[in-house]
This record gives sequence, C-alpha cells and structure tokens, in this order.
Amino acid sequence: MAKNEANNSALKIIPLGGLHEIGKNTCLFEYDDEIILLDAGLAFPTEAMHGVNIVLPDTTYLRENRHKIKGMIVTHGHEDHIGGIAFHLKQFDIPVIYGPRLAMAMLEGKLEEAGVRDRTEIRTVLPRDVVRIGKNFLVEYIRNTHSIADSFTVAIHTPLGVVIHTGDFKIDHTPVDGEKFDLQRLAEHGEKGVLCLLSDSTNAEVPGFTPSERSVYPNLERVFSQATGRLFVTTFASSVHRINMILDIAKKQNRVVTIVGRSMLNLIAHARNLGYIKCEDNLLQPLHAVRNLPDEKVLILTTGSQGETMAAMTRIANKEHPHIKIRQGDTVVFSANPIPGNTIAVVNTIDKLMIQGAKVVYGRDKGIHVSGHGCQEEQKLMIALTRPKFFVPFHGEHRMLVKHAETAQSMGIPAENMIIIQNGDIVELTEDAIRVAGKVPSGIELVDTTSSGMVSAKVLQERQRMASEGIITIAAAIDWNGKLLAKPEVHLRGVVTSVERSLLQTWVKQRIEEILTVRWSEFAPGEAADIDWGGLQGTLERELQRSIRRELQCQPSVTLLMQIPDEPPVKVADGRRRRTRTAAQVAS
Repeated sequence: MAKNEANNSALKIIPLGGLHEIGKNTCLFEYDDEIILLDAGLAFPTEAMHGVNIVLPDTTYLRENRHKIKGMIVTHGHEDHIGGIAFHLKQFDIPVIYGPRLAMAMLEGKLEEAGVRDRTEIRTVLPRDVVRIGKNFLVEYIRNTHSIADSFTVAIHTPLGVVIHTGDFKIDHTPVDGEKFDLQRLAEHGEKGVLCLLSDSTNAEVPGFTPSERSVYPNLERVFSQATGRLFVTTFASSVHRINMILDIAKKQNRVVTIVGRSMLNLIAHARNLGYIKCEDNLLQPLHAVRNLPDEKVLILTTGSQGETMAAMTRIANKEHPHIKIRQGDTVVFSANPIPGNTIAVVNTIDKLMIQGAKVVYGRDKGIHVSGHGCQEEQKLMIALTRPKFFVPFHGEHRMLVKHAETAQSMGIPAENMIIIQNGDIVELTEDAIRVAGKVPSGIELVDTTSSGMVSAKVLQERQRMASEGIITIAAAIDWNGKLLAKPEVHLRGVVTSVERSLLQTWVKQRIEEILTVRWSEFAPGEAADIDWGGLQGTLERELQRSIRRELQCQPSVTLLMQIPDEPPVKVADGRRRRTRTAAQVAS
C-alpha cells in the first residue's frame, strides 16, 4: 500500500470512487483483518475514451486484500452504486451481499448475465433490519427517500462506535410510494451518539429544500394533455416513482404505453413483480400493437434522457431506430435534467428531434423533473438529527464537498473534526480523532464490454492517438539477407500532411534500408533459421514511428506489416545456400 501510515487498531474508511466526481460510488470499511464494501458503482466514459463502455474504480487494494473481504452493503439500485459488482466478482469473491429487494432483483439479473452468480450469496433486507458481517460490523438499514424506490441510509456499528452513511438521499415528506424517511431512527442514533457521519453532498451548493417527487405530477399532467399527437417520454430507467406517475397519467388521459429500451423494460418488470409499480396489464402494450392506434392514444416511454449513444431516444433522434421514426406533430418530453458531462449529448439529441418535426419539452423551468438529492436545508437536518462527532462530506465534486463542510461547520461541527478527502485516501477514525493516514491506488479501470475485458492505459492512448492524429500503415517485404524485396507500400488514414504519398514511400524505403544496414546483425547473428523476425519488426516500427513524427510534425500511430520468406534457405554439398521453393513456386 502506497504511503500507508495507518493504525491497525483504528477504523479505516477508504473511498475508491464517488469523490471529486459523480459516479462509480465505492467505499470500503476496514477494521483489524476484516473489510466490508459499501456499494460498487460504475461511471460512463467521456468522449475521449474511445471504445470504452464502462468506467470502474481501481480495485487493486481489494484484489490484494481479497482474503479480508467479509461482505457488501448495497444502499439502493442505481447503476452508479451497483453497476460494478458483476465486474468485481470476476476478480475476487464477495461472500455475501445485503441490499434492498429492488436493488437485489436487478443485481441478480446482472450477475446471471455475467456468469458470476455463484461467486456470492444475495440476501434482501427490509427497513430497520440489522445484519452482522464478520465479527466487527453490525449494519442497520434505515429507510430514506431518493429518486429510486427502496433506498436506504445505513448505520454501521463498529467496535469504536456508530458510523452513519447516508447513501443518496433527499427528505421527501410526501413520497409517491408512501414510504417516508425514517427520521425517528436517525434521531435515536443521534441521541445515543454517532461517531462519524458520511453524507451525500450532491446538492450542497443549492439553498433550501429539494421539492417532493410528487410536485412533478401536475406539471407532467399538463404537458401530456397539451400533446395532440404521439407522446414520447424519456426519463431515467431507474426512476420508479416517476414511471409510476407517468403510467397513472397515461391511464387518466386514455393513452396506452409502450416501453422502448432494455434497461427500462427490465426495471419495470422487477418493480411490478415487487409491487413498486402498479398498473393494469392492458395499459402496457408492445410496440407492434400500438401502430394502428390513433396517435393521440399512444405514449412511448423510452430510455435516453442523458443522450447515451445506444439508448432508444438517442437512436430515434439519429434516425437509427429500426421501428420508430419521428413524425410532424410528435411531442417528446425530457423528464430529467442532464447530469454533469452529459449536457452536450442531451442538447444535440433535442436539436435532432426538433429538426425532424417534434415538439420537445425540456428544461428546469418546466417543473417536470426534480432532483433525488437533498439541498442545504436537508443536509442541515441530517446533521441536526445525527449530531455526529466527526463529519466527512461524501458523494460529489470538490466544490460540493467544500460547501457541505462549510454547512456542517455552521451547524457547530468544529473544523478539526471534519476532513475533505479524495478517492484512495485512508481515513483513520478513532474515538478521539480523524485523519488521512495514507493512500491506496485510486485510478480507473476501463471496460470494453464488446471484447474480453479491460482496456489498458496503453490501448486507450493508442485509440486516442488514432482518433486525433490518424494512422499510417506500412507493408514491407524483407529477404533472408536483410534486404527489401520491393518498395514498401504506405497507406494513410486520417493523417493530415502536405507530403505526397510517392515521396513518403521513397523516404520510408530509404529509412528502412538505413535501419537494416545498421542493425541487421543484431537480429541475424548466424543461421537464417535463427533470425529474430519479431524483434526486427518491433524495432523497425518504433524507429519508423519516431522518424515519421519528426518529419511530418504530427503524432499518427504507425503500424508495420512485415512480410518474410516462407522457409529458410538450405545448404548444399558445395557449401552454397539454395532457397527452398514454396508450394506456389513449385506449382508455377
């Protein structure tokens, strides 16, 4: 472990993701020789991460300490909290995973699909359930309110005291499903004494309270009633409460609903089975069944509210969806705000929909979306109820963490009793002090789900270079004496240069001949059969890459395709070498 000065008798809290960023929330708690994980989320790639589908936190520390892992706590079912679990289970076992019913139903499907269901045991929990993990951790689940059903705050009982991790939360006094935040239980813990509070910082810059999810209902109802043609609605697939309201309004306005998007289909199926979404079967119809209905009777509920490349709404906007095309008179409702980093993708999608003739309803001023995270007054209430001795702002970008710390200080928590940390920091907590006592690896791991797995930093750099500077491919044929058999072929893709290809070919030929003259003996020390063709190819490619970049004043990727003779020459009685003929030569 790098820079580790930690005290083994202290409680260690180590975030691997979710700090100074939005996404890939992953945290571990370690005491003596036991580790428990709290959530294991993913993030989505930036535009510069070519070919990458999923971004995960660096789990080097967990792989090195896999023998200490006793279990996992899941707070709720959002992808940035459970999306990484299937990938982690391919690298290390997690003996048991505890979590809410909806999150565990979603997780089970992910693990089955990834072929790792046998690497862990899944157990569901209910509000106020208490579970023991190892000998040092007792975890209590406390119902909270968030933008997904079945969400929890956790109170972790340790040998040093109680640590409360809020999970993602807002304080919604009129939740759509009637499941209120268990503020009483938080207050009881506060009365007994909370050693440390780790609290959601997402809306720390926003004054006041986050509006109730229920406040969206009348605004959606008004917008839907104004749609005269087909109605498209896109929102987060996991927004169970929002989907419930959309289905209810559709029924009141005599529209049937068809669902487009795999993630939304899966979540709605799980939520209906568990009773979190309630609607009559005939309200939901497959796409082919609504084609002959009048436009004013149809509501199409889709994924893609964040402009995700492969999501249904994005494909519709790009005219790439095989079954749905936008028509004049369609209304498209974006019941979600762009999360940081997605704004450009979302506005591009909106523009494309409008160009095709759709009326698009979007924006914060329409009142058709509210956040799932509490603002400053809710964060104050959390601190007031739990009355923690120590405080660590969690889950948010740096400015959010700083603002949350200022709020906590205004609530009477001394500055020396709180710390602002980064991913990988080892927070060492004792009964009397809190400090950063070292650091573990805290980078990212990139996943290409279309291939065999992880994308290394080198591969990503090569992809970025090809995307930004292009690629030059050189094909060269070399004989057993280290001579070129023909002029090399040079192909440019995406390379901007004023040099003509014929001149570049001549220059490349000269450069290869120079390298062969100077270095051939390194790779052909004796018999022809001993020539190190692989080493020669690597050397030629590296030298050509350096030379080309210097001559062209750009940074393209260079790939050398080297052709060598089929078989080595053989010696005859007079000591001279004679080439064996290939099958093609014999046939001719």
